[in-house]
Amino acid sequence: METIYEFTLPKGYMDSQGELHRRGRMRLATAGDEISATRDPRVLANPSYLTIVILSKVVTELEGMESVTATTIEQLFTADLAYLQDMYQRINDVEPPTMQCICPDCGRAFEVPLNFTQEG
Repeated sequence: METIYEFTLPKGYMDSQGELHRRGRMRLATAGDEISATRDPRVLANPSYLTIVILSKVVTELEGMESVTATTIEQLFTADLAYLQDMYQRINDVEPPTMQCICPDCGRAFEVPLNFTQEG
């Protein structure tokens, strides 16, 4: 089973010297990563910060960088953050549950994602 995945950021992380870092590695998340991230004081103060903390735990390498921290992830361009979030979802198989439905008009079967967190 593969546990580490290479990536190339669409834009790249620009460090304080103006150097661009695009290639890196992400490992599969563990239950401990998720639990410790939810206990992080920054997440407790701002739940939106959860993504930043989790990505800082699983992004193990960014070319030319000594380490990857939450501050590094914070400073990514939004396209790169979205890219890493999508990659995290894909490699960890974090997909919403689906339900098979059949169209009453044409009879075609299709999958519909279930979202239990939205109101309405």
